[in-house]
Amino acid sequence: MEVKPGYKMTEVGVIPEDWEVLPLAATVDFLDGQRRPVKDNDRAKVRGDIPYYGASGIVDYVNNFIFDDTLILLGEDGENILSRNCRLAFIISGKAWVNNHAHVLKPRHGYDIGFLAEYLESLEYEQYNTGTAQPKLNKQVCSKIPVLRPPLPEQTAIATTFSDVDALISSLDALISKKKQIKQGTMQELLSGKRRLPGFSGEWEARLLNEISWFQEGPGVRNTQFTSSGIKLLNGSNIILGELKLDNTNRFISEKEAYSAYSHFMADSDDIVIASSGISIDRFHEKVARVKKTDLPLCMNTSTIRFKVNSKYTTAAFLFQLLVSDQFKRAIGGQATGSAQLNFGPSHLTKVAVNIPPLPEQQAIAAILSDMDTEITTLESRKNKTKLLKQGMMQELLTGRIRLPIEHSTVSVKTKPTVGMLQ
Repeated sequence: MEVKPGYKMTEVGVIPEDWEVLPLAATVDFLDGQRRPVKDNDRAKVRGDIPYYGASGIVDYVNNFIFDDTLILLGEDGENILSRNCRLAFIISGKAWVNNHAHVLKPRHGYDIGFLAEYLESLEYEQYNTGTAQPKLNKQVCSKIPVLRPPLPEQTAIATTFSDVDALISSLDALISKKKQIKQGTMQELLSGKRRLPGFSGEWEARLLNEISWFQEGPGVRNTQFTSSGIKLLNGSNIILGELKLDNTNRFISEKEAYSAYSHFMADSDDIVIASSGISIDRFHEKVARVKKTDLPLCMNTSTIRFKVNSKYTTAAFLFQLLVSDQFKRAIGGQATGSAQLNFGPSHLTKVAVNIPPLPEQQAIAAILSDMDTEITTLESRKNKTKLLKQGMMQELLTGRIRLPIEHSTVSVKTKPTVGMLQ
């Protein structure tokens, strides 16, 4: 393989000539010997305001500390080593207590802690997993992980770039949270009739849910009927954060069987679908979604219920907002079985009563709430794109394929990604 000028071949691939490759043990001090786990019952006796950390972040708060420094924690065990649902390497600062599920790393001279944390976070750890029943990164294996060391000024520049991106992501998170709170308050006022929109008056009607809509539970297709391709089957697990996630589904039924035995369970565009088991009441709104044309063809399956509106009494847009409201949570919570995890079906839904305004007011309310949803979705899309862009930047900057300009440095310059790229 030909290596371009200014670069060299190493055990981790091609890197800039002025970068080094060192084992993790040569770049940090492992402070694992100072960790001390505290059992749940014992922590209850020492509650305080000092964070108690585990493999994936803060687990609890206690009234004493082991560390008072700026350090990196690297998750030692748990599914997150492979799934990476949250950060595996993260920085802590100030007083802290750490249990035995996270390695405690103190960078040595010559390393910017922000750079090192991002570098460790960027790695794939499957090759370092020593666990069987549960993924694990033991100290001996971690000590040998190869780590790149650019010149310190370049490390700091890279860390600053990522910090700027993280700040943008955090600001979007805060804005999304604020918008959701505003929408929640607006829903409580408009869907209860406490606040009426200009131009509307008159009494609301109490109606049973089965008067204003038709609903149907999925049939529960047997495992023996599953095929490797064909018509997608909708399960409650496919409804995530208010959207249908069908791209990675592995449950299908043959077209022949779908359009014969299960033809009356085939979903239609604009159906409203909900998960009906294994969900908590406080997060029920996340398990409600609308079927889009791009989701079809789609067959209902176990633990799902679909709704079609009775246009004499309501609209799909209004019913959707009603189903994600606190009003409906309280109503279904009073009918469903289970405590921590709800389970319900059509027989429970037939007992749910709701108050609804005349159709024109429903349409006006739904339009306002739908606009709020669109704004939140746009912000979430921007946040997700920013996260993806950061991942791309990590692949380029943390390998030296792109170099940042460093003042008073001989580092070569190729291009400079900035937060402005994210706007």
